Amino acid sequence: MKAQNQLDIQGHRGARGLMPENSIPAFMRALEEGVTTLELDVVITKDKQVLISHDPYMLSEICSKPDGSPVEKNEVKDLNIYQMTYAEVQEFDCGSRGNSRFPEQQKMKTTKPLLKDMIEMVEAHLIEHNLPKVGYNIEIKSVESEYRISQPQVDEFSKLVLEVITEQLENDRFTIQSFDFNVLKHLHETNPEVRLVALVENTKGVESNLVSLGFVPEVYSPYFMLLKKKDIEFCHKQGMKVIPWTVNTLKQMQKLSDDGVDGIITDYPNLAKGLK
Repeated sequence: MKAQNQLDIQGHRGARGLMPENSIPAFMRALEEGVTTLELDVVITKDKQVLISHDPYMLSEICSKPDGSPVEKNEVKDLNIYQMTYAEVQEFDCGSRGNSRFPEQQKMKTTKPLLKDMIEMVEAHLIEHNLPKVGYNIEIKSVESEYRISQPQVDEFSKLVLEVITEQLENDRFTIQSFDFNVLKHLHETNPEVRLVALVENTKGVESNLVSLGFVPEVYSPYFMLLKKKDIEFCHKQGMKVIPWTVNTLKQMQKLSDDGVDGIITDYPNLAKGLK
C-alpha cells in the first residue's frame, strides 16, 4: 500500500475540513488529495446495517430532518440511529448546512453511506483511475455506557463490522480502531489476524494504557497534543506504529514527522502534500 518509511497520510472522516464528514464526496476528495489511508467511523442501524457515521445520533450541528429543518439539540437523543432503519437514516441530510468548525468545508446535500457501498465505490474508483490501493482505518464507535442503547454489545458490533469488511478487503488493507478497549480485547482474542489500533485521549501514558489493554496493538493512536518524542521511541521499541490524531496544520504535521511518527490523521489531507 505504501512504501517503507513513507508517512501514512490518513484522511480523517474522509476529508472533514473540505467536504461533509464521513460522506462519499469526502472520501473521493481524500483520494484526490493523495491519502494512503481513509479514516472513518461506523455505527449500526436498527436493521443491522453497518453505517458510516461518527455518532450514533443525528447531530444538531450538521444534520437536517426529512422536512429540511435543522435537528434541534433537544431532539438529538430521540434520533438514535440504532433505533432507525437504514431507509429512515437516508431521509436525513448531514451536509447542506456545513460545519461551523470547518469554514472551508463545501456545503452539499449528503446522506450517511453504508460501509459496504463506500468500499465498493472507492475500490471501483481506484481501478478506473489506475490509482494505488489505499488502506481503511475503521473506527468502531463504541462507548460502554451506550451498550444496548445506541449500539449493540461488543461481540455483535464487531461481528457485523468484520463481516462487511472481510467480504471486500484482504487483512492487509484495513485496521480496526477504537477508544473502547473492550472492543480491541474482544477482537484480539477472537480474530487475532486483524490489525488493531488503540485510540487514546487520556493522560495515563503509553505504558499504563498497554497494561489496561493487555496486549501490544499494531498501532498506538493518541491525540497529537499528548504525544512526546520519547513516547514515539517507546512505542517503536514495543513494535507499535504511532499515528496521532487529528493534526490540522502543516507545522504540527512537520514536527510530528520529524519526531518519527509513522503517519498522521488529518481533516486537511491537502496540507499534508507539503510535508518534507
